[in-house]
Amino acid sequence: MIGLQRSSIAVLLLGLATLPAHALDLQNLKLDRLTGILSKATQAQQQLDDHSEAELGRGIAARVLGAAPLVQDERLQRYVNRVGQWIALQTERADLTWRFGVLETDDVNAFATPGGYVFITKGLLRILRNEAELAGVLAHEIAHVVQRHHLTAIQRNARAGLLADIVSLAADNQKHGEALNKAISAGTEIYARGLDKDDEFEADRMGVVIAARAGYDPYGLPAVLQTLESLNAQDSSLALLFKTHPSPTERLAMLDQAMEERLDSHAFGSQVTKRFNQYVKVAR
Repeated sequence: MIGLQRSSIAVLLLGLATLPAHALDLQNLKLDRLTGILSKATQAQQQLDDHSEAELGRGIAARVLGAAPLVQDERLQRYVNRVGQWIALQTERADLTWRFGVLETDDVNAFATPGGYVFITKGLLRILRNEAELAGVLAHEIAHVVQRHHLTAIQRNARAGLLADIVSLAADNQKHGEALNKAISAGTEIYARGLDKDDEFEADRMGVVIAARAGYDPYGLPAVLQTLESLNAQDSSLALLFKTHPSPTERLAMLDQAMEERLDSHAFGSQVTKRFNQYVKVAR
């Protein structure tokens, strides 16, 4: 396993300052219709506490960074962290130690690991047009962490009880380490295989609501999906994204059905194009 370098950790911890708040009162939107269980505590993998979840996520994140390092631009990393931290505050898992990073790869993708690690690639950042679209992407990944989708997938695809072993064997360093490494390996495999379609659709639904709560135009994520839909599906930079996610067309159709016109009154939320361009121009 490739460990996190000190410089990488330092960059991920930067930028905890809060953006100007544009929070909206969305109580009248009946959010449960959009998210299903956004306001309910998830039942998936409750046996894994936050500390153990973060431990697992840190190990998976280390392997991700071994394959694609962080972009060496402190201003860019700080900016993406600030946006991500503000969005994460709008969720019921705001108390996690969230970390956000931009990966040095032309592949178009974004993903999260358990415990609050969220990554977006330089390739995806390059095709975004404003901060609302960035917010939509980050909110989608944050939703995966909030709903513990990766933990559910690990438990489903690996040995039954593997995640519980991480907690129960904590007093036995050797056995705890063995269980943790197995779970990290199982978790890393998910990024090549992908989550269930239903998990992706749920993260889309939650993502637009979380972004709107943060004061952003809720149509930022649909705009990104429209951009992806317009790209050449044979482009090698899109291969992993299209392999591990439902098609943009299918995702847009599901979002349209879920959103209907419920968020239209908030469609003039912040897009923040000027600030986005100031920080992201290096990645273009």
